[in-house]
Amino acid sequence: LALKGSNYAGLLERHRIHTKNVEHVVDSLRNERIEVRLVKRREYNEETVRWADAVISAGGDGTMLLAASKVFDKFKPVIGVNTDPERSEGHLCLPVRYTRSFPEALQKLYRGEFRWQWRQRIRLYLEGTGINPTPVDLHEQQLSQEQHSRAHINERLQDQGSDISGPHLLPVRALNEVFIGESLSSRYAVCSVLFRENFKSCKPSFKFSLHRASYYEISVDDGPWEKQKSSGLNVCTGTGSKAWSYNINKVAHQAVEEILKIAKKRGSLDMPLNTDLVQKVTNDFNESLLYSPEEPKMFFSVREPIVNRVFSSSRQRGFSSKVCVRSRCWDACMVVDGGTSFEFNDGAIASILIDTQDALCTVLLEE
Repeated sequence: LALKGSNYAGLLERHRIHTKNVEHVVDSLRNERIEVRLVKRREYNEETVRWADAVISAGGDGTMLLAASKVFDKFKPVIGVNTDPERSEGHLCLPVRYTRSFPEALQKLYRGEFRWQWRQRIRLYLEGTGINPTPVDLHEQQLSQEQHSRAHINERLQDQGSDISGPHLLPVRALNEVFIGESLSSRYAVCSVLFRENFKSCKPSFKFSLHRASYYEISVDDGPWEKQKSSGLNVCTGTGSKAWSYNINKVAHQAVEEILKIAKKRGSLDMPLNTDLVQKVTNDFNESLLYSPEEPKMFFSVREPIVNRVFSSSRQRGFSSKVCVRSRCWDACMVVDGGTSFEFNDGAIASILIDTQDALCTVLLEE
């Protein structure tokens, strides 16, 4: 690690902090005579979830997403504890003060000083020709893009019943978002060129980068199908509206200022243009991208759409209750919460929607 430029001592210290805080949570539970199973990522499975009355994730938001991914019982609470608040934001976890005072959180739960928060999740149906509903766990694989594609191919070869025509409900639910796009937006191609000079020939080869956009058709809320090319499609929940979706769509102070200057120049803005106004408009727009995790609706975002006489993007983003996507891609994936991937190539159709029965049970402590 040190040879790669990593701070080994720093990494070891973060590990010790995480381990100490995990032990604090476990000890706090056992002191209350609560039976606890401490499992690591590879040991966390459906059997463990069935055994538990509640699931507590100890880590950051990524650990919380992983913990939630295997919980399908609407009434089984999932509680996140941020074990390294200095390095992890922990939007999905309890407030950071409970990291080192977990008994206080337990007492609030005992006294009923909390409310249930039902975080809506996205379910996915996959249909079409030559599809493979077998997921690849990206947490386990830790693959490069080339290995990632090969893993999907291997799974397909092992699954002889992959030609499914009717809608197939996939065995995952998205707490944050679903992303659809080509596995590699740019890749290298090798080109050989033959030159002849003075009856001598040489065949130099060189590499150049090809951009491969994601090609698909999309229908929003059972509306007309629209052909699109873009850098991919993101569909999020209210929980995910604070995550990747927000960073895709938020506008910068500089962009808002330049637009308002153009509006003022054209006489469309009849008010003084100052920093406070620009900041207020920027904040108002960015805040409009956020919504409650409990609202049963989705927000879709088309990343960097290509618009010309063939391809269009009538709505680059917006709220919806259902999104259908027909793949025209060559080497694409549908990735759920950044941790589970499904092959999504030409002929595959995904239906993306929210069913309130899939909601994840979490808690909000009273402060």
